[in-house]
Parts: sequence; structure tokens; C-alpha cells
Amino acid sequence: MQPKKIKGRIFIITGMSGAGKSQALKSFEDLGFYCIDNLPITLIPQFAGLIRDRRYLKNVALGIDIREGRFFKDFIRTLDNLGKLGLNYKIIFLDASDAVLMQRFSETRHRHPLGKNIAAAVKEERRILCDLKARANKVIDTSKLTLGELKEILSGALELKRTAEMKLSVISFGYKYGMPLDADIVMDVRFLPNPYYVPALKTKTGLDAAVGRYLSDKPGFRSFLSGYTEQIKNLLPLYIKEGKSYLTIAIGCTGGRHRSVYIASEMAKKLAAGGFSVSEFHRDIRK
Repeated sequence: MQPKKIKGRIFIITGMSGAGKSQALKSFEDLGFYCIDNLPITLIPQFAGLIRDRRYLKNVALGIDIREGRFFKDFIRTLDNLGKLGLNYKIIFLDASDAVLMQRFSETRHRHPLGKNIAAAVKEERRILCDLKARANKVIDTSKLTLGELKEILSGALELKRTAEMKLSVISFGYKYGMPLDADIVMDVRFLPNPYYVPALKTKTGLDAAVGRYLSDKPGFRSFLSGYTEQIKNLLPLYIKEGKSYLTIAIGCTGGRHRSVYIASEMAKKLAAGGFSVSEFHRDIRK
């Protein structure tokens, strides 16, 4: 007999130390969630029972990190047991590049929870958390996010329903600034002529009509855009079947100002017109 589903939303906030878990929990608190930071994993089953008994405790965010030490290996099993209790949960995994994580620890002078050399600790923590990251419903790369942008992304996550609906994020980026860590699908559009080398377009971006006209007039561009968008649409049912609720599609060019921006914007419009829930973000457009 299947357990009765309990109404409400439970978010597990976890990820790399220094990636912004505390800021994420504060954002959830601002959004009306009951938040607990670093709840011992051994107490999660008891807390789950509390949620079942206190029906008014419907929106909960739990912060779990590597400080749990030897108990962390039991986390996956504990999460599986939540499902057996009829509790619906989603995992949000916060990540950042190794360089950014080390810089943050250096600037704050905080000691890494693993207590090692910072570079070695980051490497070891990434190894320990790889299985949990693979199970996450949403991975957020905070390397280049402001607190406001992080809160906006988290707010979008709360709109998800337990249906076949998938929340799509289409982002543009520049390869010279590094690939987004939270990308599920990456398309390199550096095969297109670069408007940067056209004097009249150099200071513009892919959101300017002149850049759009320049790229749209190139042979094969329209067929590429429509074909790639259709390919993404055809893949979505397969991702949904595998339990994905979020999908991040990253479009990259050299600097992240022209080609990737225009294509990401056009793709977002086409997907939204097809009835999909889509957000659009241009990471490097101001650089």
C-alpha cells in the first residue's frame, strides 16, 4: 500500500561548503519557509514525523552539509525513507568553481569543515558529494551570482508542481569566463560569425535588434535555431521520465555578449510559446 502523500513542500538545501547555503536558507525564510540549518541526519526521521503530525508545518527547508561527518554516508538512505513516509522533497545543490570556493574561504578566513588545506578539502568534499549532486533536482552555480540573483532563482524553484511540468532555464555565457557548473545541456555557438568584429555591433549585445538581424541573415541560422529548439523539446519527456524537474540549457560563445545572448533569448521565446515554463538569464552580458 502506497503511503498517503503529505501536502506541503520540503526542500533539502545542500552542496559545497562556501557555495552559499546559509544565504539560500535566508532566502527561503524570507519566502515564508520554516528553516533549520545543519539538522543532524539522525534526527531527520523524527523531524519527518513531526511534519506529518503538525499539518500546519507545510513549507520546510533543511540545510545539510559536510559537517555531518561520518553520518553523511547515511543521508541517501534517509532521503529514501522520506519517500516511504509519504513526504515529497526536492534537493537543491549549491555549487561553485574550486577557485571561487577557495577565494571565499580565504577572504572570510573561515576554516573548511574538513579541516584540511583548503584546496585539498574542496577536492575531497567534491568527491564525497558527487552522488548526492547527481540526485539533486536542481544544481545552482553561485560562482557569479549576486544574492538577489540567487533569491530570484530560488523563487522560481518554488513554482514547480509535482506534475510533468518542467522548469526550464536558458542561459547565455562566455567561454572565456568559464562554463556554468549547473548546466544540463550545453551548446557551443562559436561556429557563427562574431558580431564583435563588426564595428557597428561591437558595443551592442544580442538583445539589440541590429545584432539579431546580423545573425538571422547568416545562411543556415534559422534552420539551426528551429532544429535545435525542436531537439530540446523532444528530449524533455525523456528528462521528465528520469525524474528531472529542472533543466538548464546553456548557450555559449566567446565573450557571452552577442551570439549566445541572441540565441538564448530566441530559444526562450520559442519554448515559452510552446507552453513551457521558461526563465532567461544572460550571465556575462555586462562584461
